[in-house]
Parts: sequence; structure tokens; C-alpha cells
Amino acid sequence: MKKLFIVILLLLNVCFVRAQKVYEFNAICQQAYKEITQLKLNSGIQLIAKAKQQNPNNLIPYVLESYADFFSLFFNEDHQEYKAKKDNFDKRIKLLKSGPESSPLHRFCLSAVYLHKAAIEIRFGEFWSAGWDGKRAYSYIKENNKLFPSFTPNKFLLGSLQTVVGTIPKSYRWVAGLFGMSGSVTEGMKTVRVFVNGNDVWSKLLSSESAFGYCYLMFYLENNKEEALKFIQTRKLDVVNNHLIAYLAANLAINSKQPEYAKSIILNRNKSLEYLQTPLWDYELGLAKITHLETQDALVNLEAFARNFKGNFYLKDVYQKISWAYYLQGNMKAAEAARKNVINKGATDADADKQALRDAQKGKWPNVLLLKARLLNDGGYNKEALLLLQGKTINSFTKEEERLEFVYRLGRLYDDLNNYDQAVQYYGQAIKIGETSTEYYAARAALQTGMIYEKKGDKKTAIYYFEQCIGMDDHDYKSSLDQRAKSGIARCKGE
Repeated sequence: MKKLFIVILLLLNVCFVRAQKVYEFNAICQQAYKEITQLKLNSGIQLIAKAKQQNPNNLIPYVLESYADFFSLFFNEDHQEYKAKKDNFDKRIKLLKSGPESSPLHRFCLSAVYLHKAAIEIRFGEFWSAGWDGKRAYSYIKENNKLFPSFTPNKFLLGSLQTVVGTIPKSYRWVAGLFGMSGSVTEGMKTVRVFVNGNDVWSKLLSSESAFGYCYLMFYLENNKEEALKFIQTRKLDVVNNHLIAYLAANLAINSKQPEYAKSIILNRNKSLEYLQTPLWDYELGLAKITHLETQDALVNLEAFARNFKGNFYLKDVYQKISWAYYLQGNMKAAEAARKNVINKGATDADADKQALRDAQKGKWPNVLLLKARLLNDGGYNKEALLLLQGKTINSFTKEEERLEFVYRLGRLYDDLNNYDQAVQYYGQAIKIGETSTEYYAARAALQTGMIYEKKGDKKTAIYYFEQCIGMDDHDYKSSLDQRAKSGIARCKGE
């Protein structure tokens, strides 16, 4: 009887061990992760199902499902899809909490899923919930870094969060303190770089995801635009067969005024239907085309995006671009119809959408010459824009807002052509004319002037202009310009 009892106990123990949850990032899971971070979601999901079948107690497949849902919801912003998948994040979090706390992947995976949840909540306007979930993500990864300091993936998540928190101005850091969060742009980016430049198995496995996050942090929070694109090119990241990297490169190229490079990436990417299908490619391509005044070709893409996109982000901005294209063609009926859509469709969570709505509600059409110069400047076609403005002075314009835009536009053109003395001169005029205007030109002029002085190493003067930018209220792009100015101050102070 005693021997039988021992055998039964051993069998029960074996069953118990088998029932325990584990974090096993095996070969199938690694391949699934690779597929998902290339935006080949369907094949990734098939591999996840295979991994679940192979080991039902492995928790990694549920984390990978979170990645798949995150990318689909982030890129396509489908409200019906969100309604169907929203609760899945909480279910996965509950399941992950049952995992072994002795594993360095336990808190790391919880942090990652909480970050996915927070980012998607922001996308769908649930900002309060996003704040709390962001706090939970931070707490888990901070604790994991203390418990497992040699687990290198900690560096990427923790450094990224520290960098973002580091852009919060000192006067508001008490809010972050309430959430138990602290950060520094300098230290955060240093931590991220340790991982991105690492050569261990984790740095290689998470290379697409870390490159995506790192380049955006470098581009927007460090204001290191050239280095962000250079990183993609020198590392020879796959912009053909990896759609996540292709989107990263195209998006950053457009925002750094390199639309021809963006068009090349979008048009030459792998067009296979196995990749996530998203109208964002039309959005990016339309933006690239309109900056060179290719209005008819741009309309094909912009209207395709407006027709197929099921979300709200940048929809007002797109309809504004559509209205401009028709306006430049002289088709005022179509231009007015597009302007009505600016007012009636989309949301105003993004600064670009807020600005588009303000413009539409004013009921005024921009000066054709200045609009063309603006679009060309947005595309980096600066010499063509200067030719358009050749022979014009501030006295060539009778309206105050046109005078303001004229001097600001000249400042941006000379800035982009590295003629900083001329740029600062025109920026100064823009600040003087538009300091109390609801137009964004004066605030952006102050931001750009700060960046010029930062490049020159005059950090004291740079901080003065960054603070001047933040001090201007009630203008378009307030949130994004303030964020960039705060990042500038943090960089200059080494915070």
C-alpha cells in the first residue's frame, strides 16, 4: 500500500508539472513572431495555432496573438474589429498572470501586452484607460529589470518608456510621479541603444520591433532625423519583404521631406496578399505625390484612403489635402464638397485633424501661391518653392495671415537649405507677427529657431526659443509642437 501511495503521488506530481504554465519561445513561436513583425499576420496566426497545439501550457503564443491584434488595430483602426477584440487583451493579461514569476519573460510579456493595450486605447480615444495601462506596463518592466538585470529585452521596453516620460516638463512631472514613473530622454535613449546595438540572441530576434521603435524615438524625441533614416539604410533593413520596416521608412521619409524615397519604397514593396492589407499605403503615397503638386495622381490615392479607411485618425487631414488638390485644379465644386467632409467626418485626436477642422470652419481658401510653396516645401522641393516666391515681399500680401505665412515659409525654406542666418531672420519676423495668432506659424518658427541654436551648440538660446514655443497658446498643432519643444529642452539640459 505504501509503495502504491508513493506511485500515485509521483503520477499526480507529473500531471501537476505538466499543467504548469511556461514561457517557451521555441522555434515555432520565433517564426510566428518574425511573420507577425513583417505584417504577415495570417501566416503568423497559423503558426500560433500550431504552437498552442504543440504545448497548450505555453504562454508565448498568447503574447504573439496580442502582437497580431495590435498591428491590425493600429494600422487599420477598424472600430468593429476593436469591439470584437478589445476584451482579448484583458483575457491574455489574466492568463499571463498565472505564469511562473521566476521567468524573466513573465513581467516582460505582461509589460508588452499592457503596452499594446494602451497604444490601441489611445488610437480609439480611450485616453484615461491608456494612462493606467501605460503605468502598469512601466511598473512591470521596471520591476523585471531589477529582478533580471541581465535579461537584455528589458532595456528596449524600459528605455523607450523612460525616453517618452522624459519629455514631460518638470512642472508636470508630479503627475508621472503619481504613476510611479520617471524618465530621461538622454538616459532612456542610451538604454535603448544598448539593446539595439546588442549582438545577443534577443537583439537579433526582436530586431524589427526594436528598429521600429528606436527610429521613431530618434526621429521625433531626439530630433535626429538624418540618423533615423541612415540607420534603416546602413543596417540594410528589408523595406521590400518586411512591411513594418517598409512603413517605417516610407513614413519617416515623408516626414523628413524625402517623398521620392518614400514613393520608391511604397511602390517597390512586396505586393503579396499574405501581408496585412491597409489603406495607409494610399495615404502615404497620396501625401508624397501632392507635395510635388501632382494633384491628379495624389487624388487617386487620397480618395482611395478616404473611401477604404474605417478609422478616424488623419481623416480630416486627408479630406483637407483632397480639397486643396481640387482647389489647385480650379474645381471649386469638388473642393467645397471635400471641405464639408473635413467638418463632418473623422475626429480631432490628432493635431493635423484639429488644424484641418479649424481651417475648414474658417471658410476661407488659402493663397494659391503660398499653398503651392507650402506643399513644395513639405516635400523638400525647396528650390522650386523659392522660385515661386521670387520677387515677392511681405508687402505683396495684404492679409495679416498671409504676411505671417510668407515670412514663416521663407524661414522654413532657408532653414532646409542650411542658410541658418536667413532662416532665423524670417523666423523672428514670424514670431513677432504671429505670437498671439491661432495659426501655428509663430510657434513652429520658435521651435525651428531653437533647433538651429541647438545645432550650433548654443543650448541656452535654444532653450529660450523652445520655452517660447511652449508659451504660445491656442494655436494649431499645439500638442505636437509642445512635445517636440519639451524634448528639445530635455536634450539641451541632458535630462
